[in-house]
Amino acid sequence: MSQPVLKNYINGQWCPSSASDSLPVDNPATAEVLARVPLSPAAEVDQAVTAAAAAFKDWRRVPPTERVQPLYKLKDLLTEHRDAIARLITRECGKTLKESRGEIQRAIENVEVACGIPTLMQGTYLEDIARGIDEFMVRQPLGVAAAIAPFNFPAMIPFWFMPYALACGNTYLVKPSEKVPLTLQKIFELVDQAGFPPGVVNLVNGAKDTVDAILQHPTIRAISFVGSSPVARYIYAQAAAHGKRVQCQGGAKNPIIVLPDADLEMTTRIAADSAFGCAGQRCLAASLAITVGEATEPFTYAIAETAASRVTGNGLEDGVQMGPVINHASRDRISGLIQTGVDEGAKLLVDGRDPEIPGLEQGSFIKPTVLQAIEPAGTIAHTEIFGPVLGLMAVHTVDEAIALVNGSPWGNMACLFTSSGAAARKFRYEAEAGNIGINIGVAAPMAFFPFSGWKESFFGDLHGQSHHAVEFFTQTKVVVERWPKEWSREF
Repeated sequence: MSQPVLKNYINGQWCPSSASDSLPVDNPATAEVLARVPLSPAAEVDQAVTAAAAAFKDWRRVPPTERVQPLYKLKDLLTEHRDAIARLITRECGKTLKESRGEIQRAIENVEVACGIPTLMQGTYLEDIARGIDEFMVRQPLGVAAAIAPFNFPAMIPFWFMPYALACGNTYLVKPSEKVPLTLQKIFELVDQAGFPPGVVNLVNGAKDTVDAILQHPTIRAISFVGSSPVARYIYAQAAAHGKRVQCQGGAKNPIIVLPDADLEMTTRIAADSAFGCAGQRCLAASLAITVGEATEPFTYAIAETAASRVTGNGLEDGVQMGPVINHASRDRISGLIQTGVDEGAKLLVDGRDPEIPGLEQGSFIKPTVLQAIEPAGTIAHTEIFGPVLGLMAVHTVDEAIALVNGSPWGNMACLFTSSGAAARKFRYEAEAGNIGINIGVAAPMAFFPFSGWKESFFGDLHGQSHHAVEFFTQTKVVVERWPKEWSREF
């Protein structure tokens, strides 16, 4: 049975792609082919951008209080259909249904925050900067903006950017990941019902050639991206070379530090959820646990026991705590990196390779894995595995632990588990990472805070979400004006 080929959404219409090539969209748990995604050519990117540019002329003139009305409706539609969207996320992405529901909730929260644009987009005014002269600053939209979305959060991450861009008066183009395009197909069915004028919001499917067409298109003013650091660096360089604003969230190697006074039960549970949630396919997933002093032995035993008992399977089934990774290639890459860690001297406490999951033998499964005594200068300590693998390192002092954190080229997230307020303040003050957790794993900042990221984990100046998104999607205009009395009509 042939699978349907997905369509693009351009100028308010669903359009079949003229692409001659397409890729299968697989369910990573069952290997079932769900659909096929077209590799849209540059001409279709241009078609979408042309429609967006034409729509921008009127959309930017719509008052902010009116621009947010379709977003209010979209928020209600997302809420109404959230369970169906969550199930679709799980089918094509693999995460558990609970994780998928949490993801769509975060998308909804970003729409809610963006609806506050009449306040968020306000400028500033100062009278009498000199006698009789006033000066003020306003924010105006850029024009056409675009997002290149990743596979791991097909619903949430586009909403770090899209609602803010639209509320600010821009028009928008989204390129979903070719691995998980079905979620945005469903969401754009709701977008189509929300009341946006034709051309304001567009979707074009594809892979690298489609991305390059977006990067090079002269009309696109701003690009948002989330993915691996090598790709983020490429997109940042190419987009900037073509004169665009760019924000690129890259990869990470996120450490958590466990002090001897940490609550062991809570720390173990949170560390396991952070490391193995979404099968470790999160840019904020904990991937290194650095134990200090006497914390080493009890935490090592507890996390190994927790990892070994985590239930892995189809995310749609009750009781499953972790789903598959995205595809066989990712599974094999993760397995190879685990072996690299062993070859470099790490001790394999829990080996999740080649699991036996009855009825899902064709799935892309790898169970939680724990590697002890990671070599600080080795491959595993510095490579983003992007899978359910936690490496353990042990040091004697909190200063040594912070030095390991700050010596990493990555800077997405770092966490500390302790009962000491002084240790917590020292850590949050000194740790060189953009998202800090104290006795909590950072899942993702709330929509009213920016998603921060430092060093090799982020390329750009302004992050996604909240006021950073508003600043990214607007340009400031400063006006200095004087109205001499003799020029004014006397009343």
